[in-house]
Amino acid sequence: MLRSDRDQRLYTRTTHDLRTRIKLHADRKVRATAYRRPLVLAYYEACLSGDDAFRRERFLKTGKGKRCLRNRLASFLARFSTNKLERH
Repeated sequence: MLRSDRDQRLYTRTTHDLRTRIKLHADRKVRATAYRRPLVLAYYEACLSGDDAFRRERFLKTGKGKRCLRNRLASFLARFSTNKLERH
């Protein structure tokens, strides 16, 4: 999960290679976040199966999933004036 320094929103997406994915975001090669740079890695989880990762991503983008994330990331998000989670 990446947090935008520009609008303090969070971007959630699965990937097989976290380092490469972060580099793509930093190089503005991901349209969804190109205008929201700079980005900070706020949180990540690892899953053993792609199906599990996809299901987890879908859950985290629901209202209940966003509430769970807000609770888990409370101290991180408290440093910023807004803590909106954006669905992508």
